[in-house]
Amino acid sequence: MFFYNGFLYLIGLVNPRAWLAEAIATFALVLFGPMSVTVSVVMLEHELSLLSVLAISFAHGAVIAIMVYVFGHISGAHINPAVTIPMMITRRIGLADGSAYIAFQIIGSILGTLVHKAILPQGAAIGWGLHKPREALGYDPVATLLVEMVLTFFLVMTVFAVAVHKKAPAGWAGFTIGGIIFLNHIVGVPLTGAGMNPARSFGPALVTMDFAFHWIFWVGPIIGGIIGGVMYYYAFIYSRNKSSSD
Repeated sequence: MFFYNGFLYLIGLVNPRAWLAEAIATFALVLFGPMSVTVSVVMLEHELSLLSVLAISFAHGAVIAIMVYVFGHISGAHINPAVTIPMMITRRIGLADGSAYIAFQIIGSILGTLVHKAILPQGAAIGWGLHKPREALGYDPVATLLVEMVLTFFLVMTVFAVAVHKKAPAGWAGFTIGGIIFLNHIVGVPLTGAGMNPARSFGPALVTMDFAFHWIFWVGPIIGGIIGGVMYYYAFIYSRNKSSSD
């Protein structure tokens, strides 16, 4: 029985419609999020000011909230490998679907960056949303990695709390997840650019062919996401479900 259940998990429930939803949702994030950086920093403010940070934070939070409501009932609206991987570890999604989610998130990211480049060539000044260590942290890769881990820890913990926990208030997932994205960007934009999402970082890195510090924005979010998601699941969801069944 153990091996049979494990085989079912590896196969998972293959759902191409959900893969497409992940691609479209990630496309929206990587289009509208970085475009808000181009518009506010390059075209209007000409610097990273308080107003531009607020605009960037709101744009990222809003697009995530909207995509959660649009696609949450279809794919779960992960939009992020750092969300999908903890979902796979906790068996909320099978390996086949989870791997396809990540692949289609990356495809959506690349398309979003290419459309951003086509619409706003001025975005070249910010690498169409390229993430890399920043002056605020002394361009320190280790500090950047730690910030990305912490930000993603709270993001993925929030996702599990409002989208996985059966006791979560109905209808608030998009608003709450968008809220933590907004908060993390307020703090994270001046420090690291607030990556929190390897797929979000991949599109701009590929289009600019700048992978110098790209590993940080995979390793940091994935480690932070695994810690946040797995900790929350086994501390607050699995243990509660197990005690209820007992």
